Amino acid sequence: MIGWLAANWVNILVIALVAVAVFFAARSLIKDKKAGKSSCGCNCSNCALAGKCHSQNKKK
Repeated sequence: MIGWLAANWVNILVIALVAVAVFFAARSLIKDKKAGKSSCGCNCSNCALAGKCHSQNKKK
């Protein structure tokens, strides 16, 4: 087991770093969604799905 860990420590480190980055990205998206922020960053006047994207906000 120790030999396998020693041979693959770089792969384990890279996978752990990617997992941490995905966790923080998902957490940021969830926080923005709860705060009502748009994920695209563009204005909705030029968006073909503007009525679908913000239909819940219009009902409130």
